[in-house]
Amino acid sequence: MRQTSRRAGTYVSQPTGYRAFIPSPLPPDPELRMDDEMWTLLSDADRALGRLDGSTEVLPNPDLFVLMYVRKEAVLSAQIEGTQASLAEVLELEAQVLDASRPSDAVEVVNYIDAMNHGLTRLEELPVSLRLVREIHARVLDASRGSEKSPGEFRTSQNWIGASSSILNTAKFIPPPPHEMREALGDLEKFIHDEEPMPTLIRVGLAHAQFETIHPFLDGNGRVGRLLITFLLCEQRALKRPLLYLSHYFKANRDAYYDRLQAVRDDGDWESWLKFFLRGVAEVAQEATETARAIVNLREKHRQIIMDAGGRSTGTMMRFLDQLFDHPIVTVALVERQVGIKFTNANKLVKAFETLGILEEISGRTRGRVFLYRDYFDLFHDEEIALTAADIPVK
Repeated sequence: MRQTSRRAGTYVSQPTGYRAFIPSPLPPDPELRMDDEMWTLLSDADRALGRLDGSTEVLPNPDLFVLMYVRKEAVLSAQIEGTQASLAEVLELEAQVLDASRPSDAVEVVNYIDAMNHGLTRLEELPVSLRLVREIHARVLDASRGSEKSPGEFRTSQNWIGASSSILNTAKFIPPPPHEMREALGDLEKFIHDEEPMPTLIRVGLAHAQFETIHPFLDGNGRVGRLLITFLLCEQRALKRPLLYLSHYFKANRDAYYDRLQAVRDDGDWESWLKFFLRGVAEVAQEATETARAIVNLREKHRQIIMDAGGRSTGTMMRFLDQLFDHPIVTVALVERQVGIKFTNANKLVKAFETLGILEEISGRTRGRVFLYRDYFDLFHDEEIALTAADIPVK
């Protein structure tokens, strides 16, 4: 039996006694109350995104730096779900100094990075759609550890949100049953591409909240829902590149994030959610803009150090410096492959960068040493580095 309809949807009693939430189609009805505060927050967020896009245009090669932003977003998004992987572990895994056969949450982060890169590539030929969402989900979940969670497939059974010990009757929130879930997904896809005028950030904020309410997968809904924000911003040209790690804001305000989403369902309070979302966009875009400026300054500083050092290998050193902005944790063997030089020359190159104070040896080994471009790493990592390289056997 349905209860009184609410603005965002209705709680419906199910045959076995629990109540599932059936979301109403977007946009909200009654329509959004766009008060002065909402317009101000929207304007601030739009301007912050514009400044971020503008700041990346002055980067010598913006694509060189995108991967670090993607890694940062991936680590934070995974941490919201309870994983313990650090940015350092992800970089070590990519540099092949972290044993890939050992269980590590870093693998889940690498999956997220793969999913984002795949989605951004697919956007060139496929709009944000249920098809794309399924493709992304298949890449987010690890094939070996997440196979029982039906990667790439919408759920066919009831799920719920709550403590790990909770059951349906004690869950904090129960999304729509499978049949209603599919109908709600269809409505969401229509809303995303509705030609009715609406500010992009308002549409994206509404779509993210609705996706999390529908909760269409057995696992990975949070990560896919946060990826959806990036894909929509890029598809709508609000961002040229995925340089906005909004998970930083969601993680720092985790309780408020969940509370605002739940208030939409319980009270139809779309406005408070959107104001929370817009504040996050403005805050994180400003931080990313400052990071972009710091990257430019750091690159120029280290290019000058290399030029002052002089020598016949200046060109090779400059090329290696740019590689470090893509892979700030390296080994001599990795440098050999990246720069395309012999191992002996790669070893000399790394030693020169260590002498100049650009690279720092972090493994404490005499063989199979691992080096960190710490000044760049620290722009993205505000906690003490979690070094694991020293624990990896020398191969």
